[in-house]
Amino acid sequence: MTTTPGPDVVSLAVAALRGAVADAGVALSDLDGLLINRSGVPGDGSLSLDLARTAGLDGLGVLKEVECRGTTAALILAEAFALVESGAARTVAAVFADAPIRQGGSAGAGFAQYVGSGHARAVERSAGLLGAVPAYALIAARYAALHGLSTEALATVALTTRRWASGNPLAVAREPLTMEAYTASPMVATPLRRLDCARPVNGAVALVVTAKGSDHPTVRVLGQGGAHPVRRRMGPAESWFDDHVLPAADTALRQAGMTRENIDVLQLYDPFTIVTLCLLEAHGFASPGEAAAWMRDGHGAPGGTLPLNTGGGQLSGWYLQGMTPVVEAIIQLRGAGGGRQVPDAQTAFVATTGGRLDNHSTLVLRRED
Repeated sequence: MTTTPGPDVVSLAVAALRGAVADAGVALSDLDGLLINRSGVPGDGSLSLDLARTAGLDGLGVLKEVECRGTTAALILAEAFALVESGAARTVAAVFADAPIRQGGSAGAGFAQYVGSGHARAVERSAGLLGAVPAYALIAARYAALHGLSTEALATVALTTRRWASGNPLAVAREPLTMEAYTASPMVATPLRRLDCARPVNGAVALVVTAKGSDHPTVRVLGQGGAHPVRRRMGPAESWFDDHVLPAADTALRQAGMTRENIDVLQLYDPFTIVTLCLLEAHGFASPGEAAAWMRDGHGAPGGTLPLNTGGGQLSGWYLQGMTPVVEAIIQLRGAGGGRQVPDAQTAFVATTGGRLDNHSTLVLRRED
């Protein structure tokens, strides 16, 4: 990963793929499945089925591109497990790469283009609603109207992720963060400051699911759930976020034979601080309007009852869409977290989201010794 303009997405993806294969103790020639997580963010190219040719994979039985916004990583990891467990494939790789940072441009400009220009979105753009930040500022405003939302509530999320990031050598923001520094951060779209927003990177992630033996602890996907509210941005329905518990978490937990009390680490998609609060409530880990108090009481912080986004999340760690929480869950369950490792972590709950909280996919993972 890099925070400066770097290689194109294909080069990044091939490097990640080779690294993951080596880490798994298999060879590229062992791969008989490749699942590609496409990115809709404009940037330096996009992955396609041609990745198989570029990476030198010629014995694939499964080759697929998937794009469901930020939920894709969770979806393809679950699919990779299903393929291996069913015997349809023996060793499957799931790959994501993104390169929104370009020479002479900014990542923000790329994400502003991401929203498209059709119909209602065109009206939004003409009114200045460019990209994700102002859209999520509206989500924060709606949350505030229903539950109240203080500067301290958002700051606590940012400060907590920074504490975790200090133990992650891959995190792009590891320096200590104070309340004073947070409040001095410039406002981007009220009430979201710069430090309420994730920092994009150019980078790639590859995961390998295999039926072959490995030197690593076995991490399995035990449950997967989804929810797609398909918001129409008009009354009388709630048009910006979920003010009730979604079925996605209960579905994944039921498949895994677990409850929320069985979860050791919680990894949530957190492109903005407000999303952490929304997802804690939408997936039933905090009651409606109580996520800020949950965070303030330190439940998600180092030493808390349910460690949250232990690599710094997307806010202080690195933003590679849904791969960010998925990868940190695997790192924790492997016991490979180093200075941020949660002792005896055996189970993880992962929640990914896409669009403007329009799509949700959840996973329950468990380490099996």
